[in-house]
Amino acid sequence: MNLPNLLTSLRIVSIPVLVIVLLTQFEGKELVAFIIFLVAALTDMFDGFLARRREQITIFGQILDPIADKLLVASAFICLVELGAVQAWMVVIILGREIAITGFRAIASSKRIYIPSSRLGKIKMILEAVTICLLILGEKYIGRYYFFSQIGLWLVIAIAVISAAQYYIKFGPLVISKHS
Repeated sequence: MNLPNLLTSLRIVSIPVLVIVLLTQFEGKELVAFIIFLVAALTDMFDGFLARRREQITIFGQILDPIADKLLVASAFICLVELGAVQAWMVVIILGREIAITGFRAIASSKRIYIPSSRLGKIKMILEAVTICLLILGEKYIGRYYFFSQIGLWLVIAIAVISAAQYYIKFGPLVISKHS
């Protein structure tokens, strides 16, 4: 297993640890969860960079990396709903977009159509990570700046909906018409 794939695998392994830390009561759990999430999120950027730079792009990595990203974000958001930091309907929209785009890409792939990540989708992922970090830290650690987490949530929702629409507008006709 090469280093980029190892980092992706470690990100997946970190998810149950993050969930346990977030949903267990102990002093300083927010800081521990913040560090776990931040390190996991950073491996996402680093594994892709390494894979391209070292020319170690593999089918394993191409399939598992986006799954690891979605699992990390979904797990964190679901825990944050449980903790009352995020409203469930917001997470449903965010995760619904992820599932819809993943399904759309799978259909496109079955028709030999490659749909690359969009710039807006990448911005959404970065904003999600920052917003989740702020939500994990909560008012306890960021005080009056906690309102940035709420702004981040609304921006993530807006960008999720807009980027999904962009994918469907740009690639929908091609995917639907190609040997439907």
